[in-house]
Amino acid sequence: MTGHTQNPLKHPEVQLANGRAYLVSFIFSMLLMTVGLWLVVTHVMAPFGTVLVTSLLAGVVVIIQGYFILHMDISHAQMWHTVAMVLFLPLFVVTIGLTAWMFHGLYQRTMIMPPAASSMAHMPPMSH
Repeated sequence: MTGHTQNPLKHPEVQLANGRAYLVSFIFSMLLMTVGLWLVVTHVMAPFGTVLVTSLLAGVVVIIQGYFILHMDISHAQMWHTVAMVLFLPLFVVTIGLTAWMFHGLYQRTMIMPPAASSMAHMPPMSH
């Protein structure tokens, strides 16, 4: 049985971790998510504008966490992690966009309310 004589805490990726970066990432993420929640709850914008701004805030949170927590930058040590993320993001955005488009189309095709049902929606409930 072979024993490792190297200290695992001396590994380069473990050396990148520090509590300050995690705390900064957490504070910025919570601040931006709170702004997004406030926008949704208060209805200060039109629905489409709210979706755009909330999506932009979510994208900024992902970038902040990628930089502070995952240490993704253009340094030589992290180059392949950054390349993998750059190749993954468009696929992720296309997947989410196509899923939203599909459900929007399904909703339009299947949730059509007949004219008689829309007039019945305003009727008082029946008593027993």
